[in-house]
Amino acid sequence: MTQPSAALPSDYLPADDPLRATLHNEVHTRPQARIRMPAMVVYVAVFNEDVSREEECAHLRLLPGQQDLKLEQMQSNFLRLRLDGYTMKWERHSEFTRYSLVLPLPDHVLNGASDTELLQLLVLPPDWLRSIPGRTIAAIQLLLVHGDLNDVEGTMAHAQTWFGEAPVVASLMGVASHSWAVTDFVLQPSGFERIVVIAPISTSQTRAGRVSQRLLELETYRLMALRGLPVAKALGPLLLQSEAELADITTQLENKSAGDQDLLDTLVSLSARVERATATHVYRFSATRAYEALVAQRIDQLHEKTIPGTQPIGEFMQRRLSPAMATVAATAQRLASLSERVARASALLRTRVDIATELQNQQLLAKLTRGQELQLHLQTTVEGLSIAAISYYVVSLLMYGAKAIKATGVHFEPEVAVGALIPVILWGVWSATRRIRKSVAGGEQSH
Repeated sequence: MTQPSAALPSDYLPADDPLRATLHNEVHTRPQARIRMPAMVVYVAVFNEDVSREEECAHLRLLPGQQDLKLEQMQSNFLRLRLDGYTMKWERHSEFTRYSLVLPLPDHVLNGASDTELLQLLVLPPDWLRSIPGRTIAAIQLLLVHGDLNDVEGTMAHAQTWFGEAPVVASLMGVASHSWAVTDFVLQPSGFERIVVIAPISTSQTRAGRVSQRLLELETYRLMALRGLPVAKALGPLLLQSEAELADITTQLENKSAGDQDLLDTLVSLSARVERATATHVYRFSATRAYEALVAQRIDQLHEKTIPGTQPIGEFMQRRLSPAMATVAATAQRLASLSERVARASALLRTRVDIATELQNQQLLAKLTRGQELQLHLQTTVEGLSIAAISYYVVSLLMYGAKAIKATGVHFEPEVAVGALIPVILWGVWSATRRIRKSVAGGEQSH
């Protein structure tokens, strides 16, 4: 591998983005395993919800010679510890943590051994495996032994010694057909499942490590993908009930057989239930899709070929995984579709309420318009009466004045004079009233 230049990037380049080094070194955070065959990998993956890195560090300190392990050494989510006679690898992921112990296989177990015999090979503190913080997702004994791949019958007989009479699935792996992988996908009494890899003596440590890593990841991702299946099954009754309620609400909307308020209350309750289910389970469904993609990728990387008389591991796994993944995908789609349909029903109800409100507003506006017309007629009538009344008082005042003038000795007829002035008085009062009304109307418009 080419060594990095001693010159600092800042001597030649602009300042680094804060994440540059972290993102660049991500490729080195989980270095490729190297395993010298024959060997056994004891692998345990635990769900790490509510398990802190500090708890995992404290548990690793229980291993021989690791009392001084620092938490800072575990910040990269990967740690390899070389112990007396074996290697311990710790990896923390977003949902689970993996512990892998790699140790050599002695000659007396190379032709098959029981769970008890294999577990007695571990040099660990009492109950160290059982006290790993978290809940077990996967536990695998991966055995890597030598064999002659050209002798199909002899190699299969050798592999079968690790599984007794149980039927197995097996694959010839690699473009160059470099190894066999054999398993029965059965949990042993110890809680472990067993995978046996048979490869020629010429197999390199790097290839052995790469094959073991792919097989362990394949089984872990398969189990993680299946975590969405119980969720999908549990959601079935809720979805069925919610779909029936939505159909009933839609029917009532169409037939107008229920009040808007009742429909709104029912629809809000249904919408809240659906959104709660979506918020609770959307991550699990998304994670299931991601893990399913990883399973397919790992199967593809095995480059399997069929061994006569057995079913390939990838084919066996996909045939049993695909129905579960289809169920999860259908449930996720069903939940999303239900949420969309509830939103459309809400929009329909809002439209109906808006139309009803608009009709009410139109009726109210019509009533206001009618009231204004009546008020205008009334105002006109009052103005006419006011003109008559004011004119009457003005004529009366003039009559009194004319009579007073006549009493002073002026000879004229007051009644005739005042009567002749009545049209002028009426016109004057009407003009004054009109000017006042225009003045008031102009003042209101300016405000």
